[in-house]
Amino acid sequence: MLYELLFPLRNHAPWLGFLNVLRYVPFRAIAATATAMLLSFALSPWFIRELQKKQIGQVVRQDGPESHFKKGGTPTMGGALILLCLLFATVLWCDLHNPFVWAVTTVTVGYGVIGYLDDYLKLRDRSSRGVPGRYKLLGQFTIGGAVLAYMFFAHDSMPSDWFDLRGQLSIPFVAFHKHPVMLPVGIAYALALITVVAMSNAVNLTDGLDDLAIGPVVINAGTYLVWAYRAGATFGITHVAQRFVVARYLDIPFIGSASELAVYCGAMVGAGIGFLWYNTYPASVFMGDVGSLSLGGGLGICAVITKNELLSIVLGGIFFLEAVSVIVQVISFKTTGKRVFLMAPIHHHFEKKGWPEPKIIVRFWIVSVLLALLSLSSLKLR
Repeated sequence: MLYELLFPLRNHAPWLGFLNVLRYVPFRAIAATATAMLLSFALSPWFIRELQKKQIGQVVRQDGPESHFKKGGTPTMGGALILLCLLFATVLWCDLHNPFVWAVTTVTVGYGVIGYLDDYLKLRDRSSRGVPGRYKLLGQFTIGGAVLAYMFFAHDSMPSDWFDLRGQLSIPFVAFHKHPVMLPVGIAYALALITVVAMSNAVNLTDGLDDLAIGPVVINAGTYLVWAYRAGATFGITHVAQRFVVARYLDIPFIGSASELAVYCGAMVGAGIGFLWYNTYPASVFMGDVGSLSLGGGLGICAVITKNELLSIVLGGIFFLEAVSVIVQVISFKTTGKRVFLMAPIHHHFEKKGWPEPKIIVRFWIVSVLLALLSLSSLKLR
């Protein structure tokens, strides 16, 4: 919004020349990060008090670890505040003519609505069930499918560089232009949709301990910020065809408009850090599905736009591990009647083994940082 309103004014008077800084994505990404963080810091105390007044408290699973019983009644649905700060900072600092911005915010809001309904039903029924899984998945596939269909098939509305690359699959640690993999558009579309839905649910499964999910979310968002910016960054003041294109130098897909997603990712980092101040162990507020589903969906579509569907498995390794542990546990129990883990998702397994909650959280964070560094190193390890 500020970009749209203020940037055109830079030529109206010499003293307005400083507004030229708004053209630079790094500046607006930093501004969005700070805006979301400060807004979260400012609103969180009031928001938590309102949740307490309305008795919007966490409903604890009766079959969960005994240490969680004391968490019952802790204010939940704090993800609504994350979304508010994330979306406000994004709209404030992004170029609103960018189609990728609308795609990622639509998925974020849509999945947030699904998460809100899930949290609402849990609170209303005083149960940990919420929206039945099949209906939740139906909503996720419908919203994600509609947004991705627009991105993959609306030729006149999407940037040509994205449209030309939409069927290509980037293989981690393999040079992109030397070994391109071109998938049929239908298969690429299906893979993209699975990526978005899977990431959303994986983050949701990870959100089982105080600040366990939000830490890796911030780390992932920061990494996607780098990927988005490098995918579309150009340097130089000469004709656009003569500019230095970072993506071509790094041998990764060049998608000029994708760099604007760095502002969205910066806003997610800021909103996440602001929430972490109150969600850190012992948590004063929980994220709830309204936060985990929406943030996971946002990360998933960032992976699709930057052509990092496969590399997102490495970067989001913590989320992937949590989701796989649940799948393995369910398959094993239904086929053999035996459990592979003491309890799934896997963070509960470590709780059952006697690990203190803070130790699990910090160690998962450390692994997430290492995976982010490994993912970024894919630029050179090829």
